[in-house]
Amino acid sequence: MTTGALAVVAAAVFGWGVLSARLQRADLTAPIVFVLLGVVLSGALDPDGGTVHLLAEITLVWVLFSDAARVGVRELRADAGLYVRLLAVALPVTVVAGWLSAWWMFGGLGLWLALFVGAALAPTDAALGAVVITHPAVPVRIRRVLNVESGLNDGIVTPVVLVALAGAAAEAGHDGSEPVHALVELALGVAVGVLAGAAGGWVLRAARRRGWVDDLFAGPAVLALALVCYTVALTIDANGFTAAFVGGIAFGHVAGQGRPAAVYYVEQTAGLTSLLVWLLVGVVAVPLVVEHLSWTVLLYPALSLTVLRMVPVAVTLVGAGLPRSAVLFVGWFGPRGLASVVFALLAIEELGDAAGPAVAVVVITVLSSVLAHGLSASPLAGRFGARMAAGDARDHVAPGPAHASRLGRRPSAAAQAQAQAQEGTDGQR
Repeated sequence: MTTGALAVVAAAVFGWGVLSARLQRADLTAPIVFVLLGVVLSGALDPDGGTVHLLAEITLVWVLFSDAARVGVRELRADAGLYVRLLAVALPVTVVAGWLSAWWMFGGLGLWLALFVGAALAPTDAALGAVVITHPAVPVRIRRVLNVESGLNDGIVTPVVLVALAGAAAEAGHDGSEPVHALVELALGVAVGVLAGAAGGWVLRAARRRGWVDDLFAGPAVLALALVCYTVALTIDANGFTAAFVGGIAFGHVAGQGRPAAVYYVEQTAGLTSLLVWLLVGVVAVPLVVEHLSWTVLLYPALSLTVLRMVPVAVTLVGAGLPRSAVLFVGWFGPRGLASVVFALLAIEELGDAAGPAVAVVVITVLSSVLAHGLSASPLAGRFGARMAAGDARDHVAPGPAHASRLGRRPSAAAQAQAQAQEGTDGQR
């Protein structure tokens, strides 16, 4: 990278920070801006494979950890039945449906890369639906459901993505873990995550109780804890991503009152690195989309964003007590985002040119989601909120904290204080 290109990237990050709210009101989100910047700078930027791989991995580690840690016990208790339906039933059905659809539409992918496509495009990203998560007209219960779902589904599908990549690598003769060995690594990653995350949460909580913690450094400490989970797992040949996700869950359960502010720092840092990831998508992945463009590559995103997401959600929410408009709303607002493109970058580094067709499908689906959900978020949120206010909902939940992570708008100071007080109470129970 030339110094001039580096200056442009740094200026773009600064400019986004200064103008982000104004640009978002004009439906220009961070992914759109930085992907386009990456395309423009692709001639001046020539990132080596190690840089791409390292940035993608670290970003995914922080995203998985923070997403899992910010889901509080109170939020899970409030609608446990809905989360079981969405995460234990609808999510696996979406993965399988996406897998079979990709295998049927793209015969050249093979079973493993088709599974990669189905799994990589299953997780949702609340940050890309920040307007919905923060829109005051949308009932808090629906906002919370979308937020919690997006916080957990990326970690749940990550093992499937990694097993699919391992299978594709073995099939193509690349160096890498066999699928069976990858499963063993996943199990070890769970153990590392539980131990490291719970230990870190207990230490932070005990230190805070004794007044040993400087709040200025609590956030960086948790940021490092996420990397501890990841690197310890790699040291013993376990799966680092699973360790980071499970570590986030364990930390969030144990840390108590110190959790919200510390996790918010991790989210902010992940937000910065995610901007660079979107930039790399424009540099590395968009050319693959152009190279492998076809009518099937254009058709699959339409299926992925509608039928493959909305039908499983609608079927699994039958009998859940939600009105039809709420079911349709939850089904539509499952934007694909950062986790999916990080999986795509990892596939490029793992498989090289062999991953081209699969990466093209993933990237164009994410870009389609960025546009479709970005443009529809505000008008549909207002319309849905008006319908719910008119009495279409069967039940309402008292207002509570709801926020979008990473690239979304930051909650107000009052909302953060309320969230910290409520989550601190939960942690002390």
